[in-house]
Amino acid sequence: MAGGHRLAGMGASRGAALGRARVRQPLLPETGRERIAASRVEDEITRLHVAVDSARQEMALLRQRLHGAMPAEVGEFLDLHTLLLDDPELLAALDELIRSQRYSASCALGVQRQRLAALFEQMEDDYLRSRIDDLDHVIGRLLQLLNPQQRPSAGVAGEILICESIAPAELVQLPASGVVGVVTTGGSLLSHSAILARSLHLPLVVGAHQALQKLHSGQLLIIDGDSGQITPDPDAEQLRQYRLRVRELARERRELQRLRSKPSRTLDGCDIRLLLNAESSEDFTQVHRLGAAGLGLYRTEFLFLQGSSLPDEQTQFEHYRNAVLAMAGRPATFRSMDLGADKADRAGLAPTHEENPALGVRGIRLSLANPQVFDTQLRAILRASGYGPVRLLLPMVSGREEVLAVRRRLRLIQRQLRDSGHAVSEQVALGAMIEVPSAALAVHGFIDLIDFLSVGTNDLVQYLLAADRNNPNVSAYYNPLHPALLQLLAQLLDTGAQAQIPVSVCGEIAGDARLTPLLLALGLREFSLHPNTLLEVRQSIRQCDLDKLTAARPALLRARDRRGIERWLRAHTPASH
Repeated sequence: MAGGHRLAGMGASRGAALGRARVRQPLLPETGRERIAASRVEDEITRLHVAVDSARQEMALLRQRLHGAMPAEVGEFLDLHTLLLDDPELLAALDELIRSQRYSASCALGVQRQRLAALFEQMEDDYLRSRIDDLDHVIGRLLQLLNPQQRPSAGVAGEILICESIAPAELVQLPASGVVGVVTTGGSLLSHSAILARSLHLPLVVGAHQALQKLHSGQLLIIDGDSGQITPDPDAEQLRQYRLRVRELARERRELQRLRSKPSRTLDGCDIRLLLNAESSEDFTQVHRLGAAGLGLYRTEFLFLQGSSLPDEQTQFEHYRNAVLAMAGRPATFRSMDLGADKADRAGLAPTHEENPALGVRGIRLSLANPQVFDTQLRAILRASGYGPVRLLLPMVSGREEVLAVRRRLRLIQRQLRDSGHAVSEQVALGAMIEVPSAALAVHGFIDLIDFLSVGTNDLVQYLLAADRNNPNVSAYYNPLHPALLQLLAQLLDTGAQAQIPVSVCGEIAGDARLTPLLLALGLREFSLHPNTLLEVRQSIRQCDLDKLTAARPALLRARDRRGIERWLRAHTPASH
């Protein structure tokens, strides 16, 4: 049988998969105006509330099960969905539609969705406008609970899911059911779902616009998560090529495992520091197992989201101390609570009803606005410093004033703790996270106050290019290979070198082994990344000649667009990549 016509998408998660297609058309809410009998109104409201409670429980259980096993941003995504389910205004509006108009619960969801979509579309801010996708995912979950007969199956072993989009909460459960790959008609390479798929090593192709029309359930497919190519009804030669590709991927994985105990050293003998990002105690063992240099970013905000009240000083101290002890002499970098607007409301800290939470009171701004809460965290971190090397990292820094305010607080709290008999290290390094363009451009104005820099490229790219990476309408603009970002990174790395302070990159691009030669050429010598990507980056480092990359830096910075940067990458990437 001849192979079918190939479809093109974008490879979002490496790997190849062969399986049967399961085509899932979007489940849309009812938009008709069918009325229910007056006697059914209260029962229908109860049915809706039961569905909302069930969805909340599902999200809570999933959040608990996945804690420590996924990138932090996916946890943020789950938290945002939980907040939507907890929104009393949304539930009140649905109750009112059922009571006053006698709509069914499904119909009320459809009507309210249309109302909110119209409001979202009128918003000028891309970030807020793109949140309609989150609303659709939540409404989709409620519709499935209200209509169990329409709820898609969890998946069958050997299937490749073909769908319009997939939420991280669903994606993470697919491998356990044996689903071998996913194809979506929408999505972007740097969406939450794409990040999670890479973490799970699940092949994912996004942006395959014709997939729902051209493919049918039960059809045999090959998908390539590198090239984004989809091959329906593969012939004998295409199956042979697939088998070769699978063997090659298996060989690569075996080679990676051998790198656990190898140094992260370039061909010309330069050692590069690889630190791990962590969000739970389960990640601590990975530092030792993978031979990392320590914790480059420990997300402390998860302590603030685990209960109904804020953690006290002793609870935080014990948690931080255990992390320091687990490092056995390696540095532990604690990022002070980085609660965005979606999380901070759960912790009871952030202002409510911010028009643009992405540009609101978050990160270090939130800490300084809540001095008692912040001081409690600082006391706990400083107390933990008596048990091993500790670094404190401040998120969302925008200028000198914030760093200076923290420096003053640290000095005061250090004196108070010593006076109380606590052992506090004299060497608690203070770092600034560079996520805001103003901080990147004016870093020389506060570099005398800090001991290290950590560049959070995920937020920096969004703010620099005014593009939300989870908004498919502007996903093409969210481009880490933008000359502006490279110029900014080069300036930051040069400034750090001149001041003799280390600079790390902790965003998604740090864990993309394809970009390792580019980051090394710019001057990066310290990476902070997710455990699942460390070995691939180490392998890439070991294949690079740093002298040659450094000599090629001027050509990289002369590139005027993405294509020019990609040409540079092709010319300076080792052949084995």
